Amino acid sequence: MRSMHIFLLCVLGAAMLSAVFGNNSVGPEDCCFKHYPRKLNPRIIQSYYVTDSRCPIMGVILVTKKNNHICANPTFSWVERIMKTLDESIL
Repeated sequence: MRSMHIFLLCVLGAAMLSAVFGNNSVGPEDCCFKHYPRKLNPRIIQSYYVTDSRCPIMGVILVTKKNNHICANPTFSWVERIMKTLDESIL
């Protein structure tokens, strides 16, 4: 009976360690899972950044002046114009 307790304790310890190591994975911080469907006013956008290539869908995260993060499709013409305008304002 005593050896059964030790065995169960070892199994429990191994399960807890695997859960801890499993949570330390390295992956992308921000991903888009759905794009915002409507056109945004370019004057409310402060900055943008492109999502990581490991994300499920390609996206651009537009950051508004109120610090809201909105996922947009980078192939849309209105998103391209916003990105171009912001890039030119930096130079």
